[in-house]
Amino acid sequence: MKSGQLAILGRPNVGKSTLLNALVREKIAIVSDKPQTTRMPILGVGHYPEGQLVLVDTPGLHTPHHRLNAQMVQAALGTLMDSDVVYVLLDSQVPPGPGDQFVIDQVTQANKERPFRAVFLLLTKSDVVAKSRLLPLIEQCRTRYPWTEIVPISAKTGLNVPRLVELTFACLEDASTLQYEEDYLTSQSMRQMAGEIIREKVLASTRAELPYAVGVFIEEFQETKKLTTIHAVILVDKASQKGIVIGKGGLRLKDVGQQAREDMERLFGMKIFLKMWVKVQEGWRDDPRILTDLGYGL
Repeated sequence: MKSGQLAILGRPNVGKSTLLNALVREKIAIVSDKPQTTRMPILGVGHYPEGQLVLVDTPGLHTPHHRLNAQMVQAALGTLMDSDVVYVLLDSQVPPGPGDQFVIDQVTQANKERPFRAVFLLLTKSDVVAKSRLLPLIEQCRTRYPWTEIVPISAKTGLNVPRLVELTFACLEDASTLQYEEDYLTSQSMRQMAGEIIREKVLASTRAELPYAVGVFIEEFQETKKLTTIHAVILVDKASQKGIVIGKGGLRLKDVGQQAREDMERLFGMKIFLKMWVKVQEGWRDDPRILTDLGYGL
């Protein structure tokens, strides 16, 4: 049996969380088309006949403008120090830019300090890119780093995901014992996952400018044999954003709550009673106490 820890890195919105879910084969990370959806590293464990992949999904690397964003970047880079293998993700639909090069530069520096067993470049969303465009992109990327392998993938459709798993295990060492039990999927608690599921539903139903200003705090999580009661507070920066989340006559918030509750019941395997409030808290993304309460503190 083989085992190793893998860091999933890339700029925002390149498909890191979708890949984590595909490799764990369970949805443990929320997914959105909005940048900066993942705010703290998420550990997930993929169990395979060959062994165990311990995967860490990281926040997208970007230029920080708030304390929250700075902690996101710091947390992402911190995962490199404990990783055996690194997946660098690049969106194959757009040419590599400064953000992609910044990620590569960080991996280059970290590899000098503690060499990795392998570094893969994964060209994501390759199912929607013509081969005539993909081949020049591969050639362009070859000179940027001595990659172990460049793999065009689509975590959404499963394109080349089995090949990536095979290539990864080929780079890992044999392990006398595996780190996690066979039924272990993620380090997240149900409380944390409940908050993230609610935030995912808010992101899916609101305008483009809102995601950066939304946080979810689980005020109460009481589990019994028959029913689990969850009280959640949705934080926003401005009073106008509160109206966006609630919607006309409270319909948007009601819809968000219904979708979140259904997802929780399916994932947790229990009956959920969910109650939510929306609260205006200006500057919460720069408040260390609030960031800690939300689980974003370092």
